[in-house]
Amino acid sequence: MTLPMVMPTAGLPDAVTICEVGPRDGLQNEATTVPAHVKVEFIRRLLDTGLTVVEATSFVRPEWVPQLADAEEVAGSLAALDRAGVRFPVLVPNLRGLDRAMALGLTDIAVFGSATETFARRNLNRGLEESYAMFAPLVSRANDAGMRVRAYLSMCFGDPWEGEVPIDQVVTAGRRLLDLGCGELSLGDTIGVGTPGHATRLIEAFDAAGVAPSRLAVHFHDTYGQALANTLAAMRCGVTVVDASAGGLGGCPYAESATGNLATEDLVWMLDGLGIRSGVDLGALVAVSSWMAERLGRPSPSRVVQALAGKEKA
Repeated sequence: MTLPMVMPTAGLPDAVTICEVGPRDGLQNEATTVPAHVKVEFIRRLLDTGLTVVEATSFVRPEWVPQLADAEEVAGSLAALDRAGVRFPVLVPNLRGLDRAMALGLTDIAVFGSATETFARRNLNRGLEESYAMFAPLVSRANDAGMRVRAYLSMCFGDPWEGEVPIDQVVTAGRRLLDLGCGELSLGDTIGVGTPGHATRLIEAFDAAGVAPSRLAVHFHDTYGQALANTLAAMRCGVTVVDASAGGLGGCPYAESATGNLATEDLVWMLDGLGIRSGVDLGALVAVSSWMAERLGRPSPSRVVQALAGKEKA
């Protein structure tokens, strides 16, 4: 298999943790109904590539996101996939979602906040202050139970209804989530409008406000082809956790302009070329995404999958 030449570059981390979001964020906006057993097999195959953090599902109401109506079935199968050092975060929107996660013995959860009022109301049916009030007891209870709590912050780089989002507004919203007790904050470019300079300024602003890059992750969508460049900029600022989706799957059911996530294969190709450890076998990952693309009935949008899978067939 073709591999990139390794050219380490100063000013970058030695290793990056990939949070694989394909089974949840990647499949939640697919028109094709993916059976639970296929999702579980998808997760198993992803683990076999060396990924150690795989976001499995979301405990939302089925009428909100029909693709995730099988959350109990998928999450109930995770124990059989468990292995040392592996984590399976699940998204929980409220206390009822937390109850469902705890009943299945899950240990990693995530809440989904917003940097803008409009998206908060469209996604959670409540404003920012109401959202924090909803998250507070949820995060507190999860922490008391010894669970790991991650916070997503959407619309950090732009909002389709409100337009440009001021950096200080994003920092304020993110700090509110961390102050509730969330251990990690993932900064989301939900509609993919961010650029490297913007990513750098945002992370620097968080650092200046007392939130070190070690507490941040980045989650870029590739609407304008900037996801990899933005990720590299974030890594130069000290961020070492990157969200990505196998095969570039994904979108957002509440933001129509949001296209796929950063493809995990594209990210791993770049990391391999920079000599940055991720623990992921690129060839195995390409095979997994090709397998899932066949089940979805369409080619993978990942450039690396297209290039390497094409070479294998040639």
